[in-house]
Amino acid sequence: MEGVKQVPSQQFFFQAVFERSPEAIAIIDENHRLVEVNPAACALFGKTRKELVSNKIADWFDFSVDAEITQIQWQKVDGSSKTIEYSVVKDLLPHYHLLVLRDISKLQQAAAKKLEREHQRVKLFAEVTLKIRQSLQLEEILRTAVTEVQRILEADRVLIYQVFANGTGMPIKEAVLPDYAPIMGVEFPEEVFPEDYRQLYAKGRVIAITDVHDPAAGLADCLIEFMDEWMVQAKLVVPILQNLKSSLDSEDDYLWGLLIAHQCESSRQWTKFEMELMQQLANQIGIALSQAELLENLEGLVTERTAKLRQEISERTKVEIALRHSEEQLRLIANGLPVLIAYVDRQQHYRFNNEAYQTWLGLSPPEIHNSHLLEVHGKAEYQQIQPYIEQALRGETVNYEQDITLQDGCLHSLNVTYIPHIQEEQQIQGFFALTSDISDRKAIERMKDEFIAVVSHELRTPLTSIHSSLKILATGKLGNLSTKGQRMLQIADEQTERLVRLVNNVLDLQRIQSGKVKMNKKACKATDLMIEAVQTMQAMAQEQQVKLVVEPMRLSVWADYDYIVQTLTNLISNAIKFSPPNTTVWLSANKELPQRKRKKHRNISKIIFAVKDHGQGIPGDRLETIFERFQQVDSSDSRKKGGTGLGLAICRQIIEGHGGKIWAESCLGAGSTFYFTLPELIKSEENRDE
Repeated sequence: MEGVKQVPSQQFFFQAVFERSPEAIAIIDENHRLVEVNPAACALFGKTRKELVSNKIADWFDFSVDAEITQIQWQKVDGSSKTIEYSVVKDLLPHYHLLVLRDISKLQQAAAKKLEREHQRVKLFAEVTLKIRQSLQLEEILRTAVTEVQRILEADRVLIYQVFANGTGMPIKEAVLPDYAPIMGVEFPEEVFPEDYRQLYAKGRVIAITDVHDPAAGLADCLIEFMDEWMVQAKLVVPILQNLKSSLDSEDDYLWGLLIAHQCESSRQWTKFEMELMQQLANQIGIALSQAELLENLEGLVTERTAKLRQEISERTKVEIALRHSEEQLRLIANGLPVLIAYVDRQQHYRFNNEAYQTWLGLSPPEIHNSHLLEVHGKAEYQQIQPYIEQALRGETVNYEQDITLQDGCLHSLNVTYIPHIQEEQQIQGFFALTSDISDRKAIERMKDEFIAVVSHELRTPLTSIHSSLKILATGKLGNLSTKGQRMLQIADEQTERLVRLVNNVLDLQRIQSGKVKMNKKACKATDLMIEAVQTMQAMAQEQQVKLVVEPMRLSVWADYDYIVQTLTNLISNAIKFSPPNTTVWLSANKELPQRKRKKHRNISKIIFAVKDHGQGIPGDRLETIFERFQQVDSSDSRKKGGTGLGLAICRQIIEGHGGKIWAESCLGAGSTFYFTLPELIKSEENRDE
């Protein structure tokens, strides 16, 4: 079609990249023989394509196809050597690999030269400061300073200008090239060093001027004329502050003089290193003026500055190496952790695992790599974990506990977490597996549960006996008590009843948590559950002058009828206790739809139950802790109302045992609402045995 630009083929682009790439590219077969090379590779080896093809890489240097990025020293036939860096892309095509080579000799040489240059400057700086430190005479200190600064900076003139008490001053030490006139002893006119300049220098100001004639430098005309008189094209000025302590703004510091460098032949761009060097030397001179500070602080300052410079140089040279070895560092970290860490692909093959597998299972990482989960764990164990694996490969995070026998021959309790690896467009590539040993924690929990069970059982019998005796005393059959005695008997009876409830609640909670309670799940109508709970609590509500209202809803759940009624009863009891008279407690149930649909996975709708009151409310920082054992919003008020602090903990265990969740929302002074979810009844489950 005329006028339409033809787009080159993909092969054309690949061919152009291959031929014009500045990096040497070669294709090698599984025997490491060169199959194809680009012009850059020919230039690198100094051979023609015909001379290279069909030869092995090993003819030139030691080579490993498993290396990702490797540096080698290549000794050429003519005696010269090159530093070559190569990387391999395995299985670019079946039986063929891609080899990319780079000559990094010049790069290493440049880095070495830069490092040497920085090292030389650091060494020179150390030498100067050492000479100043070793000199106890002020004259020798100042002469050493100007001489060495001129040598390091290669400046045309370096001088020290001393400021006198009356504000005047003059150069007292100088190092100048023979081609330029000395300024030593010349008194500076007052207009070139006015009072405002002295104040700025006293605060630590540094002046670095590349060209004194540049209007951007902001120099007064009289100062430019003075500079021209002494052929100054560029200058660097730093203050010398005496009694330098923690800050240049310290009231104990004052301007002793200036350390000045002149460039007379041409303008000069002063570098950050040069400015820092001048500042450091000026500081050393200031310290040297107080010999005590010279002896105490100079070596520390030099050491610190030298260490910082060396660290900066070292970090720059190590950045590239650190990046290349980041994967190896991650592997070392994973191997050092006392947990099993692995990555499993979609085909359920191990692609990565740390060395803890060797200790726990007796299998080294190379033995496990690329093996199927069934091969590693065996048929029996694999059948146990297969549902969790399939769940992770559907994109869900999975956490479960498992008891297995490890290499030491002992039974261990393990906590396993599968985290799906999801890439763009929700494509699941596999999952990460993290396994930790929780045997010690489980043992402690068993001891705790056994202790609670024993104590609770031992308390129940005497408490029941005491409670019965108190009831008999209250009837008056054993004699009448005084009014005060009757009150004490009533208090004892109430507290004994509270202890009985506490023991029963502890036992209920222990049985549920230990798994001894079997949930007898069946089809339950939500309205029936709420009505029965309301009927149970109606007497208490009437006594407290609280109205109970149920909002009927045609919904069914798959749950244990008695335990859900117990949950609702506990929540209603709390709502009544903390509601003022003549208020209403509302019970409702509504359907919650799933947040999103998942492919190849059945969506389970949830029914949300709610118990709403108009009580005193719960502080926001307590909404999570109230579901823990012996947690109450106001312990004194709860004790007055007969609370044990276990009711909500039992509710949470029951609801979580149904695969649901429970939470509370509240506003202080406006009441609280307690919610919990249960799975909606699915018709196919009506006849299912739990």
